[in-house]
Amino acid sequence: MRKHAGEPRDRRLLLARMEVAQAETQRHLGVIERQIAARAERLTITDRAKRRQHGRSASSWANADERLFQQHVAEIALARRGEIDALTRKLDRQETAIAEFRTRHRVSAAGR
Repeated sequence: MRKHAGEPRDRRLLLARMEVAQAETQRHLGVIERQIAARAERLTITDRAKRRQHGRSASSWANADERLFQQHVAEIALARRGEIDALTRKLDRQETAIAEFRTRHRVSAAGR
């Protein structure tokens, strides 16, 4: 890859690559968020089943279950905070780089 993108076509291609990398980082962050929610839900359901003897008759999600779910989400997110923080910082850097590139090269969006 060249140090300076000279021609408009080269600039658009470089911007497109930057945007693809940013989208991949965002996707990865989304995967982690879904994993956390799924794990918290499984833990909540397991805890709920242990708490209630009549498992089938108590099938609705109560306020207490929602609080427990949110507690599990917070605990799991805390355990994965290093990974989440690293991806969030990377995403911030990518957004800044893309914005600066667009400003510097007067390119509005990839492919245009």
